[in-house]
Amino acid sequence: QVQLVESGGGLVQAGGSLRLSCAASGLALSSYSMGWFRQAPGQEREFVAAATSNSESTSYAASMEGRFTISRDNAKNMVYLQMNSLKAEDTGVYSCAAHPNRYWAGRNPTYYAYWGQGTQVTVSS
Repeated sequence: QVQLVESGGGLVQAGGSLRLSCAASGLALSSYSMGWFRQAPGQEREFVAAATSNSESTSYAASMEGRFTISRDNAKNMVYLQMNSLKAEDTGVYSCAAHPNRYWAGRNPTYYAYWGQGTQVTVSS
């Protein structure tokens, strides 16, 4: 049974940093591309970042480029999202997701096969 469990969310002031973690079990992480998405209240799920299986390729939403960094440790079955210079508009539930095409760091949530429950990030202004 595949499980993705996020952690590291919380309340932070604007300009601060958080590091989210995603612990994967029931799958070999090295065979999957991984993505981070977020959803704010009343809004659709939004792409944040993605990385291919060995991080050969990464992609970011334009508003996160330069502030967020996705990384992964396949040996530990972990994926991370380092978030710096946080803004109030970064508030939302952040979820990690796994895609079985290890070479595809895609932005479309429809194609991701497995999802975590999410962790809340709240940025106060």
